[in-house]
Parts: sequence; C-alpha cells; structure tokens
Amino acid sequence: MPDAIVLRGLTKTFGDTVAVRDFDLVVPQGALYGVIGPNGAGKTTTIRMILSILLPDRGELSVLGHRSAMEAKDRIGYLPEERGLYKRMRVGQFLTYMARLKHADGADLRTRIRSWLEKVDLGGVENKRCEELSKGMQQKVQFLAAIIHRPDLLILDEPFSGLDPVNQRLLRELVDDEHRRGATVLFSTHVMALAEQLCDHVVMIHRGDKVLDDEIGAIRARYDPRNLLFEPLDPAADVSALAQIEGVALVRRDGAAWDLTLAPAASPAPVIQRVAAAIAPARVELRRPSLEDVFLNIVSAVSASGDDATLRAAVRDNGNGRREPRP
Repeated sequence: MPDAIVLRGLTKTFGDTVAVRDFDLVVPQGALYGVIGPNGAGKTTTIRMILSILLPDRGELSVLGHRSAMEAKDRIGYLPEERGLYKRMRVGQFLTYMARLKHADGADLRTRIRSWLEKVDLGGVENKRCEELSKGMQQKVQFLAAIIHRPDLLILDEPFSGLDPVNQRLLRELVDDEHRRGATVLFSTHVMALAEQLCDHVVMIHRGDKVLDDEIGAIRARYDPRNLLFEPLDPAADVSALAQIEGVALVRRDGAAWDLTLAPAASPAPVIQRVAAAIAPARVELRRPSLEDVFLNIVSAVSASGDDATLRAAVRDNGNGRREPRP
C-alpha cells in the first residue's frame, strides 16, 4: 500500500523569501500527522504544494499514489486556512453542492447532511443562508464540506483558529472520528498544545526548515523532564526560598503554581525532597516537556531574536501573528 503523501526536497520561494526549503516528508496511509510551527513558518505553503495549489520551485511529491493531488481530488478533503463559503446559498444546498462536486451525491445524501449538522450542534440551520451564521458556525459548515464525501485523505490548515474552547473540543472529536474511520489526516497549527492532544506524529517547521519529524511518544522519551511543577499548600506562602534550593536553576510563576527548572546536573528526586521540606506542598511533580518546550529548545539557539518570550508568543498566538508570504 503506497504512502498517502511523499515529499522529496520540496522548495518554494516568493521573491527573496524562502518559504519552504528542501522539505522531505512521508505520511503513511491511516496516519494522523500534525505540522506545527509559528505563523509564517511555511506550513500553509507546504500544504498548498501538496494540493497542487502552488507548484514547487524544485522537488518531487506524490499524493495517494499520484504525482499530483489533482489526479485524486475526489479522494481528498481540504479545509483551507482562509475560510470561504457561498454566503448566499443555504447551508443544506451548499453541502449538497460540495458533495456533488466530489461525486458523493447518493440517495442518502440529505439524511447524511442533516445527521452531520446535528452532530456539530447545527440542527435547524439547514435552510438558513450561510451568511446568516456566526463565524464559528460557518467554520463548522466548511469542515463538514471537507468530509461530506468521506475522503481518504483529509488536510486541515489551521482548523482550530477562531474557535472557542467548546468548539475546539468538538472539532478534535470529529477529526478523531475521521481518523478512526480510516482517513489519513494531516493538519497544520501554530497552537502546539492542540497538536499534542490530537496527533500521533508531529513535524515541526521553523522558517521554512523541518526541525523535527517524529512520533509524540518518541519525542517525549527523548527529552528528559527538567522541570518541576510546585503548588504550595498555602497559596499565600512565601516562595522566595525556592530559588535558594540546591538543584533549582530558575523559578517562574505558572498560574497558581510555580515552574522550577532543574540545574543541568541535578537529579529530580532529591530536589523534590528539598522543595517539599522547604515549603509544604499541595502538589510537586515532574513536568514533562510540552511540544512548545521542545520547539523552543530546538530553535532558540538559532533564532535571530534569541528571545524565549517572543518565541512562546508566536506559538500561542490566536491567529493575529505574521502570515506566510502569498504569491
């Protein structure tokens, strides 16, 4: 069985800007991959090359065994970063039209559309015009348009952008459903916490370069936990003593708790004992590195800014940050 996506040496430039550089990627059929990185990293450009919306300057690719996604377009579902509906069309008509474009207009289509709308809490909007819906509702309709034909390959570009937490969770569940059905799923996001919750395998991009390509479990195993999460039993306790504890290199506030970075040679167990002895804990535990931490660890040494806070802001941005160059 051929891999769903194979990219070899893909490069794309816009003027003097290299958006994607010598990019390799293999996505097996049935996998759930997340392409992650800050806004402007090259994620959307990569997806558009996979879909033949953009042509690479050099490199080779195959999609579902074909040299071009256009040869397998009826087997692909795509949710673009820049949302768009036929706003004057009614929701049911729009979804019917999108299904017919993909030759998926069976006798049960209307029933399936109503079922899907109920599933995303949009029951009763079938006869409303798309322009009458809120932005979040329109986004859910467009997601349904991407999966209405039961695609073999589902590509989602920043699918969670602009959604509130409740609808983010709903969309994660729908993506999981598609994956369990057997679809290969590739999605991009700059919100790394969402990728960590959802995908099996992540590909990190920074300034057009792939900096990591591995399974979530392997990434966690490779990066030893070097932080403790400490929450004092008394919220008003004086925690200044934490910075003086042997083996603690840095103390940072983290909500109601404190993040303690271990010194390079420190062993976690003795430090945990010293922390608990110094200040009565409600909780003290090893904190496994997040994908955000891993990304920062990889790129901070080569970042032009060299600013940890700037990088963290870039991977927590809600969609207002720098975008990639457009042709």
